[in-house]
Amino acid sequence: MKKITIEKHSFPFKQPFAITGYTFTASDTVRVIIEEDGYVGRGEAIGIYYENESMDSIADQLKAVIHSSKADITRELAQEILPSGGALNGLDCALWDLAAKCADKSIWELLKITPKPLSSVATIGIADPEVMGEAAIKFAQYTNLKIKLSHDEPIARLEAVRAARPDATLIVDVNQGWTFEELKEYTPAAKRLGIAMIEQPLPRGGDEALEGYTSPVPLGADESCLDTSEYKTAARRYDVINIKLDKCGGLTEALKIVELAKRDGKGLMVGNMCGSSLSMAPSYVIGQFCQFVDIDGPLLLEQDIENALHYGDGGVVSIPSPELWG
Repeated sequence: MKKITIEKHSFPFKQPFAITGYTFTASDTVRVIIEEDGYVGRGEAIGIYYENESMDSIADQLKAVIHSSKADITRELAQEILPSGGALNGLDCALWDLAAKCADKSIWELLKITPKPLSSVATIGIADPEVMGEAAIKFAQYTNLKIKLSHDEPIARLEAVRAARPDATLIVDVNQGWTFEELKEYTPAAKRLGIAMIEQPLPRGGDEALEGYTSPVPLGADESCLDTSEYKTAARRYDVINIKLDKCGGLTEALKIVELAKRDGKGLMVGNMCGSSLSMAPSYVIGQFCQFVDIDGPLLLEQDIENALHYGDGGVVSIPSPELWG
């Protein structure tokens, strides 16, 4: 039988990080550690704040499932006993790591993937336009930038970033902060400024107006597509699907979304809910299939974990080492 341990780890941010409606000062994570036959697998979960998940709720959910389960927990059983979300993500990713360790193979060998280095965005939180422009210059080594926006002077903020970084590929993340009328108002300027994609402009559950709408700038679904059960509707409304392991419940479900999107010719993005390199490592697998890669969570932290990912020139992120995960 597997021995499963649940730990809570909080990682303070270097500075407060603001998005539409929220300001975060730390990444509160739950670490799942699974031991079997001398091998150890690990996973990390943060959950999704807009579904009221927290470090405590995830840890309590995991402990309840572990204590009540009379069978040895496998990836297949985990999918049956837990809903999509942070708890399933932490458990699923730990089980994948354990499987690789027990087989003495890398995750790439298990999945028959030849990994390539990924180039992540660096994310700029909402601030005064000049502050966001300065942040864009500080991220000069990053080819791709992700700009957090709300309904408050979004174009002024975009213009400040574009003026500071005429060379960068820019994507926008609104975190449900616009109305449909605002979207139609802002997209011409976004197109003029060369924005590559606008992520989640409208509220989750309030984006029916996108059915049949053709946007001048590609639109991406984040909060509007948590897992495969929501994919069909999101695919009718959006050009790009953002896969986050904390939303869908881990690598197993994420790979299913990849197959659906590939079948339908949809663009893909891999995102994160912050966290340490242990959260980013399984997301690195999904990043192999994505045109947009957002695995910069550790850059916000005062300190990452041991055997962390390396973020180099151009935002190129090192392939995870087996000591980290997989």
